[in-house]
Amino acid sequence: MKKLILKILFLTLVVFAPVSAMAGVSVHIDIPLPPPIIFPAPPMPVVIPETDVYAVPDVQDDIFFYGGWWWRPWEGRWYRSHYYDRGWGYYRGTPAFHRNIPAGWRDNYRNHQWNGHPWEHQRVQHRDLQRNWQGWQKDRHWEKHNSWGVQGLPHQNKQGNIQSHQPQSGHQQGGQGHGNHHGEGGPEGHDRR
Repeated sequence: MKKLILKILFLTLVVFAPVSAMAGVSVHIDIPLPPPIIFPAPPMPVVIPETDVYAVPDVQDDIFFYGGWWWRPWEGRWYRSHYYDRGWGYYRGTPAFHRNIPAGWRDNYRNHQWNGHPWEHQRVQHRDLQRNWQGWQKDRHWEKHNSWGVQGLPHQNKQGNIQSHQPQSGHQQGGQGHGNHHGEGGPEGHDRR
């Protein structure tokens, strides 16, 4: 009788012990966060012509502002934050706005050229961007007021017709920003061209 009880107890342990051990197994994958980028002062981005996207040209890494978020790629992944210097969280996939950013935008910035046109980019104060990006996007400020600082840049009007921006006589484009900067953003994937 003792042998029978021991056999039953042994079989019970053999059958149920692995099941209870497996029930406690969990898989957790950590996605590393990007290293911090140290800014001596808040960044002053420029708006990328023909987009609603701001880029920070003064750092080696790509950092963009779009739709109320700061965005940055790192090691093949994308991260976003409401702050330019902290709070980065993993973002699954590539943000839709990024497909409209030419790979050579930094060269265009350094050469003051955009698609063969002179580009007098304007720096945007961080506080102005944070306060005004939604209104600027809604009003299409950069497109309407100075063609993103690109002289002679054709654009489409509401009817889809191409129009050319002509500089107004006596109007200085770019260089010394005067506070009328257009911070563009909005719903994910929304771009006006």
